[in-house]
Amino acid sequence: MTERIELEARVPDEMGGKRLDQIAAAVFPDYSRSSLQSWIRSGDMKVDGKVCKPKERCFGGELLTLITEVENDDRWEPEDIPLDIIYEDEAIAVINKPAGLVVHPAAGNYSGTLLNGLLYRYPDIASVPRAGIVHRLDKDTSGLMVVAKTLAAHADLVDQLQERSVSREYEAVAIGSMTTGGEVEAPIGRNPATRLKMAVTGGGKYARTHYRIIDRYRAHTHIRLQLETGRTHQIRVHMAHIGYPLVGDPLYAGRLKLPKAATSELVDRLRNFGRQALHARRLGLVHPVSGEYMEWESELPADFVELLEVLEGDQQAYVETTEPVF
Repeated sequence: MTERIELEARVPDEMGGKRLDQIAAAVFPDYSRSSLQSWIRSGDMKVDGKVCKPKERCFGGELLTLITEVENDDRWEPEDIPLDIIYEDEAIAVINKPAGLVVHPAAGNYSGTLLNGLLYRYPDIASVPRAGIVHRLDKDTSGLMVVAKTLAAHADLVDQLQERSVSREYEAVAIGSMTTGGEVEAPIGRNPATRLKMAVTGGGKYARTHYRIIDRYRAHTHIRLQLETGRTHQIRVHMAHIGYPLVGDPLYAGRLKLPKAATSELVDRLRNFGRQALHARRLGLVHPVSGEYMEWESELPADFVELLEVLEGDQQAYVETTEPVF
């Protein structure tokens, strides 16, 4: 089975003078540089309709078009992996993904992924691109995902995602005490220093995140976030960009900072919270067959709830020790 890729993007003016393969990596961050270089050499990626070499430089404003087909990896094997299915019918399945589960096979993770589990539970889904996966959650982000079980449902959900009509709401714990909610509108692309990370960059893709405060603690904030776009690591990058990275984020939070006079419980929890504190709480979409708007909600996982409880306990302990004595 092959997957057809059709993409286009304008070369940002600020990237004028850079090599084509460098620009391609910035504007198409979902694909490896080696794959992009191969597509440039084969002519699958063109610049204003012309075949170019990876080292050729662009001026800015050119139209990059990518049309290619990719063979699915034959190492994708069905595996009996427990899946928390909160809704399913003939067209879609909604999954509550636990933290720690990789969504899609990649280098170093060819088995034990959500995709392997989907192939086992729904054998017919092998005929759907990427086994029906139309959007992803990071390995250590928990919460709701929708999967297409048919080609028609896949095409419909992809259209809804592109039209930004799918509602995706998250909860997170950010480092720092916010004073108000707001939004972040900043383009996201591959970090030029390391391809493991994304960054706010002028050559990146448009990205917008809305956030508001649920609860505020001494040095942390429990927030609700709404995605308007769906870029890689979007919430994590945007919150770090405005100075409020997520608790436990190994890529964007930097060195651990402990609040002054923190309780031993909070110190232990922050040091051992082994993932970014991010949960996909609510998912809403138009059903691809019935046309009915549907919405699902997932309870916060135990580690997230425990983190909030410890933060509340630290807040109370601090108030009690700082209250004036008459």
